[in-house]
Amino acid sequence: MEKIANRLINEKSPYLLQHAYNPVDWYPWCDEAFEKVRREDKPVFLSVGYSTCHWCHVHKSNNY
Repeated sequence: MEKIANRLINEKSPYLLQHAYNPVDWYPWCDEAFEKVRREDKPVFLSVGYSTCHWCHVHKSNNY
């Protein structure tokens, strides 16, 4: 099954690019996103962009 990129594929941010193949209809921060939520009368779900390195995550998980 071929993965399809979402709108984040055109971004420069390494954080956003790592989510470019998520099966979510993500929008980068842009006028188009806010026009859509106004038109559809929906809330904005905002990701603040938290990320952690794999080894820090594995090490912390193993200590619980």
